[in-house]
This record gives sequence, C-alpha cells and structure tokens, in this order.
Amino acid sequence: MIKLVASDVDGTLVRDSSKEIYPEIFPVIKRLKTKGVITAIASGRQYHSIASMFAPVKNDLIFIAENGAHLRYGDRDIGIVKMNRNDAEDIVRYLREFDNTDIIVSYPGITRIESKNRDFIDLIRYGYNNNVEVVKDVLESDSDIIKIAVYRKGSIRDLGESRIIPKFEKLCHCFMAGEEWVDLVDFAVDKGRALKTVMDSFHIKKEETIAFGDNDNDLSMLETAGIGYAVSNAPEEIKNRADRICEGYEKRGVLKELLKIEESLI
Repeated sequence: MIKLVASDVDGTLVRDSSKEIYPEIFPVIKRLKTKGVITAIASGRQYHSIASMFAPVKNDLIFIAENGAHLRYGDRDIGIVKMNRNDAEDIVRYLREFDNTDIIVSYPGITRIESKNRDFIDLIRYGYNNNVEVVKDVLESDSDIIKIAVYRKGSIRDLGESRIIPKFEKLCHCFMAGEEWVDLVDFAVDKGRALKTVMDSFHIKKEETIAFGDNDNDLSMLETAGIGYAVSNAPEEIKNRADRICEGYEKRGVLKELLKIEESLI
C-alpha cells in the first residue's frame, strides 16, 4: 500500500515558473490523506512560494523546499541545512561575473536579491511568490545561507553545464533545476535525502513511496522512492533512469496517477 507521494513542482506539476497549480489536485490530496497517504511537495523553490501555491491544503502537506535544505510540516520547521559560509561567498562572487544572469541567495524564510533587473525581481516576488528583500549586497547578512541560485531567461543550460557546475561540483551540490536555473546547496542537501528523512520520521518504507520529477535535481528522490516516475516532458536521460513514465504537466499526468492510487485504496 502506498503511504507517501512526493512530487516536484516546476516541469512536473506545472510549467516552469508558474505561480498557480490546477485546483483539481487539492481535493485529491485531502482525500488521500484521509486514507492514510501523505503528500510531500518537493521543490527548489522557497517554502513561501510553494506554500502559497498549495494554500488550500498547505496544512495537509509536507514541504521539501530549497531542494531539501528547508523541510517544513504544518507550522514548524523539521530540518534546515546551511551552506559553508566561505564557500557560499566565493560562489556568489564568481557568479557575479556573468552577463545576462541574476542571482538569488536563500536564507531560511527569505530570498535576497541584489539585481536591478525589475523583470527578474518581479518574477521572484510575484511570479514565484517568494518573500523577497532587495539589497545592495546579498552577502551583507550574517544569517545562515541555505541555497544560491543563478538564473538566465530562456536557458542557462550551456553556461551551467560547461562552466558553473564543473567549477563547483567538488565544493557543493550543484545542478540544473529546470531550464533557466542552476541551484547550489550543501552536499548534504538533495531531495532524496530529504525524502528519506520524511520516510523515517513517519515510519514509511521505500516500497510504500512514489515520487514524480522531471530534472536532474529530482533524480535522487526518484531513486529513493519505491517507484520513481519521470513525466513525459522530462529530458531523455531522466526518463531513462526512472522506473516509469507518466504524462507531462500539460496533460496533468501526476494528477492522473494520484487518482489511480486513490482508486487502488477503495
């Protein structure tokens, strides 16, 4: 019997950067919970961003935010993993060198931006619904940094895979998080480890868990679950490593699979 379902957001449930989720999924999440199935939402986004998307059911969900650096259930944090401060500062200084890119630095509960690009600021504040603070220097606060992300509109894949990821892959966990983002977090952070923390906390076995994803940052989660689904719009290398394939976000493939799980519990 399935007891835990985990799903990525961007590229899996919705198109990248969407701020809305189709409302048909909310009653399904609630019904599954009444039947003993917990739903976890796992995203590279900030907690406030994904919680606002799932506002009608946020108290029914476990949130794996910032790719696993911030875990929250109900009104309490259940896990925060910070980056090495010196490493984080070196990364930010390096990323500042690239043109046509924008950087965000995530602290627990807040995203700091030093960009003057109004479209980017509006994307993070109103598109993603992050709790945002625009500052002169994203490193000026001495609070714990839990994630750094760099964005290039359209695609950052070439830059990410040729320059950024090779530069820092021995220093921290860095990966493509959608077509427009590269995320950098501590080595202890990934969605798979976060999912395992949830499974252990709720005494849920691997074979009782299903996960859905579409990109590099979802692979560990797909492999941690008993069954890992890649959506059909995922890159071929992701689909090749998944256990199963379901329809993409445009056809609401994850919702269809959730309905199948619900039917199996009747």
